[in-house]
This record gives sequence, C-alpha cells and structure tokens, in this order.
Amino acid sequence: MTTYVLIPGAGGSAWYWHGVSDELSRRGRDVVSVDLPGNDPRAGLPEYVDTVVDAVGDRTDLVVVGQSLGGFTAPLVCPRLPVSLLVLVNGMIPRPGETPGEWWANTGQEAARRANDAREGRDPDAETDLATYFLHDLSQAQIDASAEHNQDESEAAFATPFTLDVWPAVETRVVAGRDDRFFPADFQRRVAEDRLGMIPDEVPGGHLAALSHPMELVDRLEAYVKESA
Repeated sequence: MTTYVLIPGAGGSAWYWHGVSDELSRRGRDVVSVDLPGNDPRAGLPEYVDTVVDAVGDRTDLVVVGQSLGGFTAPLVCPRLPVSLLVLVNGMIPRPGETPGEWWANTGQEAARRANDAREGRDPDAETDLATYFLHDLSQAQIDASAEHNQDESEAAFATPFTLDVWPAVETRVVAGRDDRFFPADFQRRVAEDRLGMIPDEVPGGHLAALSHPMELVDRLEAYVKESA
C-alpha cells in the first residue's frame, strides 16, 4: 500500500496536514503525519530526519511530502527510506551545503515578496504578520484552531546545512499555492526551475494550502501517484 509521509513546515505541527490526511485516509491511503521537534533548541535537520524515519517504521512505497521548511527535511529522508515519490508544497528547495537560514537571501525571497505586495496593493514595508501572509484564505474556525497548534520554530534547524551533495534519485514534483503571498507563485517557479529544472504545478490557496484547499491538494498528489505508477 502507498503511504503518504507528510512533513510540516516551521513549528513542526502534524496538525497542519489534518485535512489532507483525513481525505487521503478516506481514499484508502495509509498516512503518516509527522510531528517535528520544531521548538526544541537542540533539534536541527538531523533530528528532524530521525523523527521522520522513526515515525515511518517499516512501511514501504512512500510518497514523502514536505511543506515550506519541510522542503529541507523531505529530500534528506530519501536516502534512508524506500521513497518512490517526493513532493514539495510551497517548499524551500535547498542547494548542497545551504542552511535554511541562508536560503532566504540566496533565493531573493524578500524582494519577491515585496514586489508581489506592490503588485497586489499591499504596503511592501508593512510588518510581515501572520494574518496577511499565512491566514488570509482560511476560515475563522481554521484560524482559531491553528492558534491552538501554533508553536515557534527554534533557530537550530535554520543553522543546519543541507548535507546531500546531489538531489536524491527519486521522482520529484513541486506544487505552488497560486495565492501564496509569502512565497509568491512566480518566485516559486523561478527557484524550482533554477534549482531543480522543473516548473511547479499550481493549486488554489496560499502558503497554508493544505488547510485552505485540502481536497485540491489531495487531487494533485493522487494524480502524481497515478502518473508515476
């Protein structure tokens, strides 16, 4: 049976994936949603990878999905697990030796965000707040629930370099949220083409597309699985 391994972004809460996980389970898929030690100041990327590997256990035929910061962890688990497909969703695509902390300047994320803000009529000099950049397409019920699961990300992971010399030899797909204000879709296209030589597929929703549009994201993931079969 195909197992989806869902890796969250900053903060490390598996709850982020609950809508996707529920829908995948409804469609008969096995799902492992991983809680990462994001707020542990002693835990960097190696500890994140160990956590994922331990959560998966002896499962095989894995589809590993990494969200945002999870884009650093997801490829690192591939040499240690029987992964058949790797998917990054609004993901930070790393280069060898790069830390997540270096990724922002290396990719020009801030300039891309500011340019997108100006295009969409927001003040590019305004504070980068949760409501504007992460919660804008969520219902109030989702916003309230997310506050209960929100936790800070320690600096440890951001200081850990990406240790693979080459991208893992695993079929890879990239998904971008069409309405992502934090990692604008055109920015994600540029980074994915530059670093992986591929153009992302788009789904509706912002940076937290798995919360705002879980059905559409599941449809895209399932399409990848069928294409790779």
